[in-house]
Amino acid sequence: MHMIKLCVGAGEIADLEAWQKRVMQRAPLPVHHTRMVPKKIDELLDGGSIYWVIKGIIQVRQSFSDIRVIDDRNGKRACELVFDPELIPVDPTPKRPFQGWRYLKPVEAPADLKQGKQGDDIPPDLHAKLKDAMVW
Repeated sequence: MHMIKLCVGAGEIADLEAWQKRVMQRAPLPVHHTRMVPKKIDELLDGGSIYWVIKGIIQVRQSFSDIRVIDDRNGKRACELVFDPELIPVDPTPKRPFQGWRYLKPVEAPADLKQGKQGDDIPPDLHAKLKDAMVW
């Protein structure tokens, strides 16, 4: 099982990378806090990733290292999502806006982009538009 989440405030993958580098100045791995605690923690930790939506396009993923249930400052249950620091570009796939995060079934997850694949230099938004416009 995977998770999908909007990367609010990021205009490109480099913004996500910079944000996580700042986080790793205080922690050994990138951590993201969320108010909602997933019910499928074991499934997410069994090879799951978070797929980041940047500017309306699923562009990159990260494997989960841990998911910690914590109490927030107000004593309410919350969650720390802990990621492997490697950002893995995926086939740019359009995604409509949504709030929070959602589960993503493995069969619905975009494929990883292979290094050196023809078209790697195409901007993700153009790649997604071209892919969406393909008629088979």
